[in-house]
Amino acid sequence: MYNQMTKRKVAIPYMVRIGILLLLLISAAYLMIGVGSIYINPVDTALYFAGGNQGAAFIVENYRLPRIIIAMLAGSGFAVSGVILQSVIRNPLASPDIVGITKGAGLFAVIIIIFIPSVTTSILPVFSFIGAAFICILLLIISNKIGAESSTIALVGIALGAICQAITEYFLVKYPLQANDSLVWLAGSIWGKSWEEVYGLFPWIIVLLPVSFLLYKQLDILSFDETVSTGLGLKVKQTRYLLLIISVALAGACVAAIGSIGFIGLIAPHIAKRIFGSSHLYLIPGSAIIGALLLVVADGIGRGLNPPVEIPAGIITAIIGVPYFLFLIRHGKKRS
Repeated sequence: MYNQMTKRKVAIPYMVRIGILLLLLISAAYLMIGVGSIYINPVDTALYFAGGNQGAAFIVENYRLPRIIIAMLAGSGFAVSGVILQSVIRNPLASPDIVGITKGAGLFAVIIIIFIPSVTTSILPVFSFIGAAFICILLLIISNKIGAESSTIALVGIALGAICQAITEYFLVKYPLQANDSLVWLAGSIWGKSWEEVYGLFPWIIVLLPVSFLLYKQLDILSFDETVSTGLGLKVKQTRYLLLIISVALAGACVAAIGSIGFIGLIAPHIAKRIFGSSHLYLIPGSAIIGALLLVVADGIGRGLNPPVEIPAGIITAIIGVPYFLFLIRHGKKRS
């Protein structure tokens, strides 16, 4: 009886918080539909959805809605990828961009864009996944060889990311005529994204996010020391590799769809932990919603600051993320 009452006390606040976050996400998405070089006020947007304003139909259906949806999908994908990495590596500073995974995905995607410009949107995530997996494997090999603690794995990832960035810039300089699309893509921009990109990213997100959620118990156990995790009956090595594959696939697919958006995978899990605590039953869906909200707002700010010129969403997230990253480092030093 006491356990049932305790569960009810925990479940009700959790559902309320999830509901508030969903309401914020829907409200932000609704408002951001109107932001851009051609402003659509909220009343006209409401009339469009009610079927009464067909004047805004072309802009909303072909430009604004695809951007909003792909921002939601990619934001949630980056955020959940960050949650998994932080738990598997047991490092609060781990995220797909910090440990170099998005840089590896970006490098392979740029190579494909330059040398196979006719590649389809549905195939590009496969090459991004290969690049992200390659960096992830290198990260694990180097970390194991030097006997790195979990607190230093981020530094190894930063070094690998810098190498990938240097190689990427080499290809952009060597092939300037083919690099125009890559430059916008590397900045992390949702500009010009259409339903084709939505359809390319949607299957990855709709499969991998539920799988991540189903593994929440394993993620909780992995947060403990390896000896404790083994004692609880978890096959640590196999579980860690499975979760890393999911994290890499999420990051690779999102990078292929919209480019290298930084800091979503770092910020969203930390905000979610402050709201929901450390249980992955709450942390995974909470992080997904927060990541989607951050990217939707960042894209809207980039569109609305100086229309018709657009600032890539990746620049907006970096402006927010760099100070927050420094805050986390400083906070971590104080605690140690």
